[in-house]
Amino acid sequence: MKSAKPLNLQSVYQAQHAIRDTALKTPLIRAESLSTNGYDVQLKLETLQPIGAFKLRGAANAIAQLSPAELARGVVCASTGNHGRALTYAAKKMGSQATICMSTLVPRNKVEAIRALGAQVEIFGNSQDDAQTVVDQLVAEKGLIEIPPFDHADIIAGQGTIGLELLADFAQIDSVIVGLSGGGLLGGIAMVLKTINPNIRVIGVSPKRGACMAACLAANRPVEITEEPTLADSLGGGIGLNNQYTFDLTKQYLDDLILLSEAQIARGMQHLFLHEGIVAEGGGAVGVAALIDQDIKQRLAPLLGKHIALIISGKNIDMAQFYDIVNPKTATPVTD
Repeated sequence: MKSAKPLNLQSVYQAQHAIRDTALKTPLIRAESLSTNGYDVQLKLETLQPIGAFKLRGAANAIAQLSPAELARGVVCASTGNHGRALTYAAKKMGSQATICMSTLVPRNKVEAIRALGAQVEIFGNSQDDAQTVVDQLVAEKGLIEIPPFDHADIIAGQGTIGLELLADFAQIDSVIVGLSGGGLLGGIAMVLKTINPNIRVIGVSPKRGACMAACLAANRPVEITEEPTLADSLGGGIGLNNQYTFDLTKQYLDDLILLSEAQIARGMQHLFLHEGIVAEGGGAVGVAALIDQDIKQRLAPLLGKHIALIISGKNIDMAQFYDIVNPKTATPVTD
């Protein structure tokens, strides 16, 4: 195994410079419907990135580190959708070709959006681990450069730029609530926030279905679990048995982890749309879902403080499905 590339606060500042012409500094807006009883809840709108999700930050930073010769070889990754879209966008901007490997669980709208950007798409198996076997084959046979979705220093540093923006725009922040899957987003943000202010609390939220990081934390080591369909499809997938970064970052910095049912995720999507006018996919709405559940909010009360940031991480959901979930007159009940 190659030695892990150093990852620290300086890495994130360097990433901020590297991605400045590709990824946006996204707005932070107050959620009036959640800012009650003395709470000040701010939404970080990564939905406004050019590809509709935060993943562009990490992908743009990783692409920026490649040499001309590496760019000419082309890049490849396994993805649940948003990383593949981000990598394709960033690679195209740098004149490189992306190959994106996905399982059959990735929603069709995400697959077609990636194809529309010009990627070579490979669909294989029923999990991200299955898709990874195709990545490994393409790296070995064609010499493509792998840029994985989360467990990569440049990816984590890119996602960590959100933490720098939070501190710049919300200096009084007490806590942040972040969707948790492989841990690249949470790990990057948490490393920044807690390096600068260890008192800031970091709360992760995952779907109950296929909550791999939760299982890894319980086992105190990376483990494999069965991937399951979920409304929060962008939070699916394993973390890799040879995980180099994100398991340790999550273990070090996570203050609490919430697991949500499918019905709770749906309610978060509904609330965000009906009360704040924001379209978000399931994985992007999990922070809202946690805060509007009174039992969860009561459990988190000692950690939250009064100034809370929620990362609205993406909006890449099929709009027919979204309408079916959020329309209060016709919404199909979501079962767990």
